[in-house]
Amino acid sequence: MIGLGTYAYFWQHAEGLSLAGAFEDTKAQGVDLFQICDYAPLLEMTGAQLREAAGVARGLGLTIELGTKGVDPDHLRRFLDLAEIFDARLVRGMVLRDQAANAAGLLGQVAGSFERAGVSLALETYEQVPTRTLLGIIDEVGSDAIGICLDPANVVAQLESPRGCVEATSAYVKNVHVKDFAFARQDGWVGFTYSGAPMGEGLHDYDHLLQTVMPRERGINEIVEHWLPWQSDAETTITTEREWTRRTLDILRSTL
Repeated sequence: MIGLGTYAYFWQHAEGLSLAGAFEDTKAQGVDLFQICDYAPLLEMTGAQLREAAGVARGLGLTIELGTKGVDPDHLRRFLDLAEIFDARLVRGMVLRDQAANAAGLLGQVAGSFERAGVSLALETYEQVPTRTLLGIIDEVGSDAIGICLDPANVVAQLESPRGCVEATSAYVKNVHVKDFAFARQDGWVGFTYSGAPMGEGLHDYDHLLQTVMPRERGINEIVEHWLPWQSDAETTITTEREWTRRTLDILRSTL
């Protein structure tokens, strides 16, 4: 299933768009899946507010996924509780650099709880931990509930190849983050900026990902997000953000 996520609304949220507003806009674009990912207000909401937000999603017919950072067991148990409120079957997680050495032990404390709840924990390929280390952690835990959230854009910061990341993680993937990315020369020829690009205009070989991971055949959801730099003013930035989303959805739908 194709979905939208918090990072597709990054600047709209910054300018005041509510979670319910993002849900409504997602549905208006013909999308039935939303990933609430690294959305700080979520942990500040009361029980009543959480139930209200979950009710809005249900009323719209949206499937919800969740996302957070870190593998502290108590924190992940909190997200299991949130998953129950939102009927979420997946939590995107992230091993932080200072947790890597102990990550298998930390994850081992909650793996059984995720299994019993029927919730997957998808650890994102990320620049803080090399892909081979992340896969080693997952193998050591040995739980079917724990796998990979594939975002090949991130691993460039580890001097890894996005294409190589896709191939190395293919068998472990439980979730995909969809965005394009590119390098651009800085003014004065004094380096490069690595940032987002409109889907299809950057370096991401998404056809290769589709052929290698086969997310549609395996029931793996693809979540649209962006790395969109500020575009001089809020109106221009939000207009661009929305255009990037429309473009990405069009391209993904054309490949179904």
